[in-house]
Amino acid sequence: MPANLPPEAQAKLNEYSEAKTPEAKIRALEEFLKVAPKHKGAENLLYWAKRRLAELKEELETERRKRKGGYNPFVVEKEGAAQVVLFGIPNSGKSSIIATSTRAKVEVSPRPFTTLVPVTGMLQYEDIQFQLVEAPPVAPNVKWVHRSVGLVKNADAVALVLDLSLDPIKQYKYLVNLLEENGVVLKKPKGRVEITKERAGGIKVVIMGNLKDASVDDVKSLLKVYKIYNATVKIVGDVTLDDVEKTILGTSQYKPSVIILNKADLPEAKEKIDKFKEFYKGDSPIIVFSSRTKDGIQELGRTFFELLDLVRVYTKKPNGDVADKPLVLKKGATVRDVAKSIHSRMLEGFKYAKVWGPSAKYPGERVGLDHEVADGDVIEIHYKG
Repeated sequence: MPANLPPEAQAKLNEYSEAKTPEAKIRALEEFLKVAPKHKGAENLLYWAKRRLAELKEELETERRKRKGGYNPFVVEKEGAAQVVLFGIPNSGKSSIIATSTRAKVEVSPRPFTTLVPVTGMLQYEDIQFQLVEAPPVAPNVKWVHRSVGLVKNADAVALVLDLSLDPIKQYKYLVNLLEENGVVLKKPKGRVEITKERAGGIKVVIMGNLKDASVDDVKSLLKVYKIYNATVKIVGDVTLDDVEKTILGTSQYKPSVIILNKADLPEAKEKIDKFKEFYKGDSPIIVFSSRTKDGIQELGRTFFELLDLVRVYTKKPNGDVADKPLVLKKGATVRDVAKSIHSRMLEGFKYAKVWGPSAKYPGERVGLDHEVADGDVIEIHYKG
């Protein structure tokens, strides 16, 4: 639960909320941090303020570079079915993974800090591709750490690349702590909070799980502390009031992850792999990889596909051929999502759809918008217009 802020701190927070420019927001946050209470009840708020201040300064610098016609290499537009960032310490072998698993021309060198800007490559998995992005290496006192973390935040998933020539457990702890300090968590939460701000109607709380040690009135009071008076709050799974506050502040972001134990061809690798597997108790899949022997390459695409809960749907025109390239959607997607992803006109004029494949009771089953699709389905949408 947030602390009752002293009037001076609350005033500075209000100034931030009302500020119209990044410069004004930065000034308000800097002044807020000077007068904000430092006790446990204010931890989430202080964490948010510090992180938001860093983000605003970075946004301001990026905007200045744009005005000067500068290019920001740390802005990587997504391509393919999903974007996965390779994240690790210097010389962990991220470049060699991209060079081995994609057609990208990458400089692979034993020298540390060879990669100073993001490098991308497209990994082929059956009939889709994943975009691999090598983040510049992270280490204590490296000035671009927050930019490498920013790449992770923007991605669909992160691959922690651990160097088996060193201690993989120590690397794992360092990388996880670094991400958590910057608002990225790799452990899948037991529940989630979705807050949609509305124009009117007050605060509506929809509980589709369990609100632990708190009441609906507590949730409403918390939102009002942060000047949110009209919103729909959806609580799914097991959620605490602290989780609600973190959602309001945006202080933590879950990111699906995979662990790549790299350089598995080294003589000492097997012992380190066994020790790491004994140590690791999480849910992230582990890939044992070697660029020299090509071990693990075949696992990459399948692991990313399963990790991200993706399905492929192939569209078909009436009396026409099935598309070669699929639409890639999340598990649980419906015909509505298929129509929407093709064109809004299809959704607006929707009449019915025909389905062939795993989700159909029989070939060519006629279904409506709420029919859930499955990987490998062929969809033929009939619509007016």
